[in-house]
Parts: sequence; structure tokens; C-alpha cells
Amino acid sequence: MPSATAKNIFAPTLLPKLSDENVAPEDTPIKNRFWPEYQPHGLRAGPWIFYPRLSAGAAYDSNVLASADNPQADAIAHVGASLRANSLWERHGIDLQWSAGSRFYKNNSALNQTNANFAGSGHFDIDHSTQLLGAFSAAYLHEELGSLNSPTGAVKPLPYSVIGGDVTLRKEFGRLTTAVGTAVKSYNFGSTVTQNGSIVSQDAQDGQIYWVHGRIDYAFSEKFAVFTAIEGNWRDLRGTPSQSLSSNGYRALAGVDLEVTHLIKGEVAAGYMHQHFFAPTIGDIEGPAFRATLTWSPSRLVDISFIAEQVVTQTADTTATGVRADVAQTRLDYEFRPNVIVSTAATYEKDHFQGQPREDNVYAVDAGLKYLMNNVIAINFQYRYTRRDSNIPQDSFKKHLVGLNASARF
Repeated sequence: MPSATAKNIFAPTLLPKLSDENVAPEDTPIKNRFWPEYQPHGLRAGPWIFYPRLSAGAAYDSNVLASADNPQADAIAHVGASLRANSLWERHGIDLQWSAGSRFYKNNSALNQTNANFAGSGHFDIDHSTQLLGAFSAAYLHEELGSLNSPTGAVKPLPYSVIGGDVTLRKEFGRLTTAVGTAVKSYNFGSTVTQNGSIVSQDAQDGQIYWVHGRIDYAFSEKFAVFTAIEGNWRDLRGTPSQSLSSNGYRALAGVDLEVTHLIKGEVAAGYMHQHFFAPTIGDIEGPAFRATLTWSPSRLVDISFIAEQVVTQTADTTATGVRADVAQTRLDYEFRPNVIVSTAATYEKDHFQGQPREDNVYAVDAGLKYLMNNVIAINFQYRYTRRDSNIPQDSFKKHLVGLNASARF
């Protein structure tokens, strides 16, 4: 997504498996598909298997500062490494992932950055129909220039750290599946520098966000289910000296999971959302809510996907406020060969700033080519065009980003 505002709280859950039919590689989504001859082997160590990965590449950015009237182009070099570990136990399971990467800019060294992330998830099988699911993550990241959380005119990426966790109890009663859980994320934002040399702190966004969530699915078959889901949140954020950013609210959806043969599959849901900001100048954001994730596969070589969602977030620049973001994306993945995948995507996002006259329209076009030389070496080419049109002229920008990346997977 152009500004990475969406949080997928209502991600689809697996339907109960009512038969012993195995899923062939050609029936899996193309963007995640691996044929056996191109699947990394991994390194086995006792009851664990490890998947290391090294990568390096270069890119060209036509507007590295996301400037409205003074675009500056630059070349970027990047290196990265990651390690994934999966348990091989008969019962229960743990998946651990670590990744780190650095970017180096030729003419704008102030933009150099290193990001690191550690995440883990697992399931504890209480019995054949009951699972305790857990997840944990800790990351040190940077907000890209031009995003909602990056101050206008910033010339350095905004650093922040986030730690989070989720615990969910999932229970199947035949065709009925229930899940209830709680989650928390803690944010700590740093400071950035603007073009005139002033330091802008984003401490206003420091704090914790807490969730409770529940979902009920009823499967009429492996290919059709109805569901309802609700999530409540409490955002305890620092805010500015003159205005709070804290809020609480909920989002409720009801919809269907469906699969019409191998042609159309996905989820469509609608409902209502309400977010109450404690600051009177922000007030409430409420109204109809929606989420849709659909994939049409006219053949086993082509996937056409559509994603749409409405979310509420908050931002703090010179003024703290709430934002409602409506996001839609259409994506095409084409398996030219088992080891060559071509992808394109078009994304639109509309950002409504509560209590302010600002509205933004964000457009993005992506194109990519993934070439797997064998089960070790992979080469990726990527292109992205991003354009933010704001009724606040200094917040508008457009840029082209072209990159080539090579990786070694083991």
C-alpha cells in the first residue's frame, strides 16, 4: 500500500478440512507458488529446519525526498539477510523469522538506514479441535519520506521501534470454528530533520495499542462459509501538549468465504466501525466498514486479485489528528514459466483527515519480474510509480522507483 496504513485485523482463517484432498502446487496462489525443483531445501538440525537467505541489489529513485517542487534523484545500494526456522514436531509448531537490511544512498547519505525485524508465531494443540495460537514481533524500522507518519519537508527517514504480541484460542466444533484473542503493540518513535534544519520529534505517537478480537465461521463446505468478526481497540498514545491522540473504538464485519471451483475464491464482508478520539477537535470517525479479498484464476497460470479495505489510523505532524483510509488494489500474477513470474498491480488510497480540511489521493502502479535460476539463486526486477495528490500542496509528490535484486536461498 502506498502509505502502509492498513492493518489486517480480519484476515481470513482456514476453513475446517472436511476431506483428505491434498492441494497441488498448481492450485496454490501464483505469487507464493514453488514447484519442487525450485523449492529451497533448507538446513536440517534435529527437530528444526532452517532457511537462510542473503540478498543484494541496486535501485534508482527519482524523488528520494518526496518533494513537491524540488525532486532529487539518487542511486541506492542495499544488502540484506534473513533466517527462518520451522519446528518439525508431530504436534504443536513454531515458526521464527529474523531479517535485517541496509540501504546506502549515493548522494543523500542522511537517508542511509538499517532495519531489523524478529517475529515468531506458534500453535499449541490442546486437542484435535482446539489450538492456542501465539505471535510475537520486535522491529526497528523507518517511516519512508512521503508517508502519513513522516513530517512534511523531512529530509531523513523517521526511526521507530515496535514490539507486539497476540494470543488467540481457536476451537472447531465440526463445521463451526470460533476464535477469540487479545493483542498489544507498543510504539516508540524518534525524531527527524526538515529541510530548514529543524528537528521534529514524533513522540506524540509513542504508546500502546490494545485489541480484543473474536470471530465465528460456519462452513457449509470446504468451499463456502459465512462468518462474523468483531474487534475492539484502545489506543493509549502520548499525543501533543495541546491535543491527545488516544482513542477507543470497534469494527464489526459479517460476510462470506467462498471458492467457486478453482476460478474464484476469497472473502467479502461489510459492517460498521466507530473510533472515538478523546480530543474534541478530532471527535469521532464512524460509518460503514468493508473488507474484500478476491482472486479470479481464469487459468492455472494467471491470478487476478482484488483487495479493498477501510481502516482508521492516526498521525502527528504539526497537528495530531485521526485518519480514515480507504484502500483498493488490483493485482495480476502470471506464471510465464514455473520459474518466471510476472506481476503487476494498481493501488488507490484515499485519506480523510478528521477535523482538518486536508484530503489526499494516493496512486501507485507496480510491476515485477521474478526469475528463479534454480532452488538457490533468485533475481527480482521491480518498478513502482507513486503519486500523492493532496489539497495541501506541500504534501503532494510523485516518484519512480526502479530496482534489481539478487538473492541466494538455502
